[in-house]
Amino acid sequence: ETLKGMEFLAEVGPAVTVFGSARFPSRHPYYRLARETGVAFARGGYTVITGGGPGIMEAANRGAKEAGGRSIGCNITLPFEQKPNRYVDAFMEFKYFHVRKHMLRKASSAIILMPGGLGTLDEIFEALTLMQTGKSEHVPVIVMGSEFWLHLREFMLSGMLGHGTISPEDLSLYTSTDDPAEAVKLVRSVARARRGSARHVLRRHRVRKGLAV
Repeated sequence: ETLKGMEFLAEVGPAVTVFGSARFPSRHPYYRLARETGVAFARGGYTVITGGGPGIMEAANRGAKEAGGRSIGCNITLPFEQKPNRYVDAFMEFKYFHVRKHMLRKASSAIILMPGGLGTLDEIFEALTLMQTGKSEHVPVIVMGSEFWLHLREFMLSGMLGHGTISPEDLSLYTSTDDPAEAVKLVRSVARARRGSARHVLRRHRVRKGLAV
């Protein structure tokens, strides 16, 4: 499955992966935000990759397809929720979560974190841990839907940081914006500065924009 996944994503080119819940309906504001984000990245020349399911994943794939960009899904076989959405140009079904997560990270120039549940938290904290420990390349991790993540941010600041279980520099592993155009601009700025430190670029961005996370 790993080899097939690598072959499937070998020619993707510049891409971003969007993580988020399968449970948001099309009328929900977070669905609309994900759709607008898919449009923005597709227009910016990026392939949009998701887990290929409904909800946030469908919205991001839909936006990319509507903007004339490339839309890819890496679905997971589950007994509930996860059915492939109809907005993907290319699609692969995975049996194993760990292989799917690896493929989603490996193919991406950035990770876009939308509101989600346990699966979304699993995906994003694994990605952050691998970057924190130097096991994977530093890429932009952009948190969108900031109101949804407010309590988690407070826990990371007062709980984790307050008790010393993370370091202050770990907070520079991610940044936050609810503006799709700003997210595209940030990913482009990191790509241009690849010869330097991606983490340094993200930290400068947070300071410049006065972001809370």
